[in-house]
Amino acid sequence: RIPVMVDSSDFETIVAGLQNLQGRCVVNSLSLKDGEATFVERARLVRRYGAAVVVMASDEQGQADTLPRRVAILERAIGLLISQAGFAEEDLIVDPNVLTVGTGIDEHRRYAIDFIATAAAIKRRHPLVLVSGGISNVSFAFRGNDVVREAMHAAFLKHAIAGGLDMGIVNAGRVQLYDDLDVALRDAVEDVLFDRRDDATERLITLAETLRAAGPGEVVVKSPDAW
Repeated sequence: RIPVMVDSSDFETIVAGLQNLQGRCVVNSLSLKDGEATFVERARLVRRYGAAVVVMASDEQGQADTLPRRVAILERAIGLLISQAGFAEEDLIVDPNVLTVGTGIDEHRRYAIDFIATAAAIKRRHPLVLVSGGISNVSFAFRGNDVVREAMHAAFLKHAIAGGLDMGIVNAGRVQLYDDLDVALRDAVEDVLFDRRDDATERLITLAETLRAAGPGEVVVKSPDAW
């Protein structure tokens, strides 16, 4: 009686899950990577089992990493799901790909901006379609520094929700309140997320090393219990 999410990269496993679960499920995920014919065939079968579906921003050329490609792929997928597979907009969840920023690679600098812009574009055109994403992906460049990563997640979540994000994959016990973030850390994180300075990544790396050297006892991070 709860909406179990059936998650597998193997479609036969997804079908087996749908055949063995009561109630409505959510399928994670479908994409256009194997072409439109396979996409529509699988979508029709998913709909026969009454499931909602997560759609990834990937196509025959691979994962979308720019704003135009993200929007184009998701628009094409939504169109096929509605016109050929019989889905209602409210049964669709799109994932525009949360990708890692702060890597030092110029092509990655707009990843967070473009995710939020894609969510907003989809919401304008399809208000009932839901938008999801794996939030922790945005901070992988800072693995090993949880204070910085959690600040990035809090800031990204706040702005992504304002842009149209409906649901995110997060560690709910570690999500910090945006308003409780250290101001210097918050500003440094947002400089990276929104590509506000050419030296934003270097500045955040320097601050991250300072926070790591200070030790966890020097950084005040409120527990979600304080909410």
